[in-house]
Amino acid sequence: MKWRTGGLLLFAAWTAAQANAANDDGQYRLNQLLGSDAEYRATWQSLVKRESRLPDWVMNLSGTASPMTAVDDKGDKYLVGSLCDTPHCASQKLYVAFSWDKDEAYALYVHIPEALPADKSPSKHADFRWLGKPDENVKRVLDERLKADPEWY
Repeated sequence: MKWRTGGLLLFAAWTAAQANAANDDGQYRLNQLLGSDAEYRATWQSLVKRESRLPDWVMNLSGTASPMTAVDDKGDKYLVGSLCDTPHCASQKLYVAFSWDKDEAYALYVHIPEALPADKSPSKHADFRWLGKPDENVKRVLDERLKADPEWY
């Protein structure tokens, strides 16, 4: 998908409308996505059915979620969000990107050892799993979201 003149205004207006429709605080969150839109639900279910051995919170996008953001990457637009396993937020994280047309979903599942001492960097001890065969651009988008996490160093 490529931007056209005026696309930025339409993109911003659509994002604002989606956010206001999603949550009382005006923020759209990943853990509400499957219940709010059948297209997102179908796309996510298509992704996870091709994967094996995923925890329920990943399969159902349930847990603690941060607000989602619209990301434009060289003309390709994504709705990007993150989620963690509520009792294990420090060690189990998921970063998800949906294509703007809702046809594709990609994710980065990050597992950090729970017994990791506080003085050890999570980035040096984490296991990563890509879901959905993202290309290098999508990987970069999700990796940037991970690196923006204040608990990631």
